[in-house]
Amino acid sequence: MPDLMINNRAYKVTGILFDKDGTLLDFIATWGSWSKNVFNELEQQLKGRGISLHPDLIPSLWGTKHGEDGTIIDYDRNGPLAMGTMQDLYAVLAWQLYTKGLSWAEAMELVQYCKKHADRELERLRPARPLPGSVDFLKSCKAFGIKLGVVTADETEAANQHLEWLGIRPYFDLVIGNDLVERGKPFPDMFQLACRKLAIDCSEAAIIGDTNGDMRMGVAAGAAVTVGIADAAMGSSAHLLLPDAKEVISHYSQLKIRSQAHED
Repeated sequence: MPDLMINNRAYKVTGILFDKDGTLLDFIATWGSWSKNVFNELEQQLKGRGISLHPDLIPSLWGTKHGEDGTIIDYDRNGPLAMGTMQDLYAVLAWQLYTKGLSWAEAMELVQYCKKHADRELERLRPARPLPGSVDFLKSCKAFGIKLGVVTADETEAANQHLEWLGIRPYFDLVIGNDLVERGKPFPDMFQLACRKLAIDCSEAAIIGDTNGDMRMGVAAGAAVTVGIADAAMGSSAHLLLPDAKEVISHYSQLKIRSQAHED
């Protein structure tokens, strides 16, 4: 069984499960763009109905941080956009529309309309880019025969599409989206399902993610190690955002695979 080396500490693993957004691909590049298109279309549709949303309300809905021009420049790692399912995001928006006087049916229809608009723009622009060092690490894992999977709060079809855009889908033995389990993160269902399909024990698998939902999922499933990846600028505060991470890294260069035969 190979060793996953993290900051000179060794963990024996036969599989590694990855979150997708913010872990394999740049979160803001993809979901910042998508969210901005959702919000822009929503504001246009509401304007036609004589309804407006206060500018200060928008960032609080999904936990986004906006620049002066409205571009999304950052996000709350513990917020709905980072940790919620797509259905969670739709419900948050629909609730706000309901409070503005729309029926729940109208609100959900409008949210779906804006979502489809944003999906079309995402497909057209394909603003996906891998996190630095991630592709080299995936290559190293495959060279040592480690089984790889993705466990994401996104829907499985969309997740496969994004990995294809990045050119990294072939590295993964499986992709498990929130739509394939009864309970999403932070519950262990996705982790457990992935391990069953990979024919490995949960205690032989690591989880790498960027939110504490990923870490709590791993802890609940009995993962070999929970690895949180955080922006280097967060410094020691990363441990506050990822309290259930056994290891916290800022770059994939801090991860190495070592063969079982290696001797110090």
